[in-house]
Amino acid sequence: MSASKHTQLPASLVEVAVAGRSNVGKSSLLNALANRKGLAKTSKTPGATRLLNVFELQPEGSGKWLVDLPGYGYAKAPKHEQKRWAQMIEDYLIERETLELVLVLVDGEVGPTALDKQSIEWFRHIGIPIKIVATKHDKVKSAKLGSRKKAVAEGCGVEKKDVRWVSAAKGVGIPELRAEIHTFLEYE
Repeated sequence: MSASKHTQLPASLVEVAVAGRSNVGKSSLLNALANRKGLAKTSKTPGATRLLNVFELQPEGSGKWLVDLPGYGYAKAPKHEQKRWAQMIEDYLIERETLELVLVLVDGEVGPTALDKQSIEWFRHIGIPIKIVATKHDKVKSAKLGSRKKAVAEGCGVEKKDVRWVSAAKGVGIPELRAEIHTFLEYE
């Protein structure tokens, strides 16, 4: 289901939100986690996700959700529309009582941008637990992977072991992240 306001969503038991820049690969990651192409719409144009998109884990009606948030940063949309998305995201993150964790996606090839760092700091400030997920593992040359992992962790203000590296295109880290999400939702 999708909604333009968190108040339009029915009650849930527990939610994990997926946040990140507009072109970080959120929809591709959701498709890889679900092992289903086309579940979440992917686009070459940043800003394709414009609503709160809810994906319920099985069985249907369990009330355990992954929530795909619109990307922050550059999007091909009018400024007033981008402001509306920002308010929708902020309201959801602050007011949604069943939100337990935010997966913060960072482009592993590029590293955390100033906007990523600002968002991470804001999540911490409002007291939402986060898990850093570095996407596009397959785009980082193997010779540079060690230094890239260190730089991403430092840039996000976490230990190297606290960053989950994934590649939706190659399946790297997907089973582990899927298991981590399932375990988290099952015990909440």
